[in-house]
Amino acid sequence: MIYHEIKVKYDRQTGEDNPGKVKEIYLINGAVSFADAENCLLDEIKPFIFGDCEVQNCKRSQFFEIFPNEGGAFWYKARVEMITIDGEKETRRNVAVLVQANQLDDAAFALKQAMKSYDYELISMAKTQIVDILNAVH
Repeated sequence: MIYHEIKVKYDRQTGEDNPGKVKEIYLINGAVSFADAENCLLDEIKPFIFGDCEVQNCKRSQFFEIFPNEGGAFWYKARVEMITIDGEKETRRNVAVLVQANQLDDAAFALKQAMKSYDYELISMAKTQIVDILNAVH
């Protein structure tokens, strides 16, 4: 699945009468263009913007699978090597997977449960700065 990954920097209310600059990363699903993805994000964060807002980066990101968990506070990106065997030929392909969890151990466990029907090897897993995944409305 291909997503638009947008990094945005803006003034956000961070406490009582205390606006502060924040940098956040969002993934946008279903956007047909970079402009569509940016508009979707800006519509979502508009109520939280106090002052300047700058889209710093917009790029396409591809994920083999995304495993959301409503109770998870963070997104972890795992690099996995998918293994397929066709006859006597073994093929290995590196892919990225996102898992939502509260900590690294939970993310690794969730990945193991979600990928149990696949033959794969975990290469790496790290916490990302992704705040949320949004769906573009058409």
